[in-house]
Amino acid sequence: MNWEKVLYNDNEKPLDSFVSGYSHTSIFRTIAFIGDSLSSGEFETVNEDGTKNYHDFYEYSWGQHIARKNGLTAYSFSRGGMTAKEYIESFAEERGFWDKEKAAQAYVIALGVNDVYNARMPVGSLDDVKSDYSENGKTFIGYYASIVAKYKEISPDAKFFFVTFPEEPHRNREADATAVRNALYELADYFDNSYVIDIGKYGPVYDERFREKFYLRGHMNPSGYIFTAEMIDSYIDYIVRHNPKDFEMVAFINRK
Repeated sequence: MNWEKVLYNDNEKPLDSFVSGYSHTSIFRTIAFIGDSLSSGEFETVNEDGTKNYHDFYEYSWGQHIARKNGLTAYSFSRGGMTAKEYIESFAEERGFWDKEKAAQAYVIALGVNDVYNARMPVGSLDDVKSDYSENGKTFIGYYASIVAKYKEISPDAKFFFVTFPEEPHRNREADATAVRNALYELADYFDNSYVIDIGKYGPVYDERFREKFYLRGHMNPSGYIFTAEMIDSYIDYIVRHNPKDFEMVAFINRK
C-alpha cells in the first residue's frame, strides 16, 4: 500500500470525492457551527394564502449530520436569518454561546448571505479588523472578525473554518460572492489556526438542476442538508490530511 498516495496525493483537490468511512473531521470531539438558516436545517413551507413559514429543525442541519457520522458533539450556534452583526451584538450573548462550558475545539462559520445579499451591508476588508475587536469597522468582515476574535478568547487553540458562498447563478451577485471569498482568505491569513472551506471554487454550481434535486423552495430539502454535510465533512477531512502538523495537538485543545 502506498499510504502517502492515499492520504497526501499532491494532485488531489478539495471535493474530488466525498470521504467514505472514517473521516479526519472526527479528530475534533466538539465543533460549533455558526451560521444562518442553511446551518439550522431550515425548511420553508407556504400556506394556502401564500404566506411563507420558516422552521429551524436543527437535527436536520448539516452540522448535526456531521456530528452523528463522526461521533462528535456539535453545537448549533445558528438561526434562520442570522447576520454576523446580530450574532456579535446580541444573539450569541442571549443564547449563552459565549459560555466557557461550550468552548469547542473547532468552529465552522457560514455567515454572510443575510448580511451581504439581503441587508446589502458592505463586505469590507482586512482594514476593518483592529487589534481591539470592539473597534472593528461596521462591515461584514468587521463583524465576522469580531466573532472569531471573541471565540479565540474563549478557546485560544481552536481551529476555525470559514465557508465561502456557493456559486448561485440565479442571484446574479458574483461580484459580492468574490469579494466575500477574497476577504475570508485574508482573514484566514490574519488569524492563526484558520482555514477556508471554498465552496464557491470547489463545490457544485447551485443551478436549476441542483436546486431541483436538493432544494425545498428557497431553502434545502432533507437530502440537500445531507449533501452539504458530506461536502463540508469531506473538505475538513481534506484540510486535516494535507496539513497534519497543524492538527497533531488537537486532543489537547481546551484540556484543563
